[in-house]
Amino acid sequence: MIFTEFPEILTEKDVYITPEGNKKSLFPSLKFYLKLIKIVYSANRKAVMGLYDGINHTAASLQVLHALESVGVRVRVEGIDNIKKADTPVVFVANHMSSMETMILPAFIYPIKPVVYIIKKELTNFPLFGKVVSANEPIVVTRKNPRQDLTTVLTEGAKRLSGGKSIIIFPQKTRIKYFKENEFNTLGVKLARRNNVYLIPTALLTDAWGNGKLIKDFGKIDPGKNVFVSFGEPFKVENNPAEAHRRVLEFIKNKFTEWGESSLIIH
Repeated sequence: MIFTEFPEILTEKDVYITPEGNKKSLFPSLKFYLKLIKIVYSANRKAVMGLYDGINHTAASLQVLHALESVGVRVRVEGIDNIKKADTPVVFVANHMSSMETMILPAFIYPIKPVVYIIKKELTNFPLFGKVVSANEPIVVTRKNPRQDLTTVLTEGAKRLSGGKSIIIFPQKTRIKYFKENEFNTLGVKLARRNNVYLIPTALLTDAWGNGKLIKDFGKIDPGKNVFVSFGEPFKVENNPAEAHRRVLEFIKNKFTEWGESSLIIH
């Protein structure tokens, strides 16, 4: 199905919580990945035809969210109204725990603000998925030349932001269960400051979708773990970028503590 308008809006309230009634299923990983393959295949067909726009991206994101919920994963997303407060495009600065956030965040952001990711070049070459991730003008980095990647993000990021698109950035660079402060760079802060747009600190607890040992994207789905996403208050990065960076770190750490996962914070 090709969507010409958002099929479902989850952003009317400040908080989204998985509806009651979804029970944990047997073989949740198998059931989820069978559904995910169908979703990605459909998205790929749209991308090949040039029809995978923001609305269809959001629809696919919703389908992934509901596929997770259908096997018993419970999701709570808060701070949705904070996205609406910003009168500019936004740089979302978040920790990166699993594949889940790349799949479900557009369902909550795109109906409010068009958004793109910063992605690794190798993802654009994946079978089926490569066409999908390339369809909405992501910022593509190599992860081989840090200086070149920095230039790419700052240059291409400015273009996306001036064109009205928000950006999701994961300063930890790679998916990891723990929040390591010393590996959380300031690129998102720099990007927001240079372009005079709002920054929204974003905390993610998404290890219900594990990282696989052989193929990182295909880890165990654990319905016993709840999923939390929290969008903080938007703010402009003024004359003290170090303070802005500290503010992002503190927001994420405080949320981990609030969620009972302070053991995942590594100073």
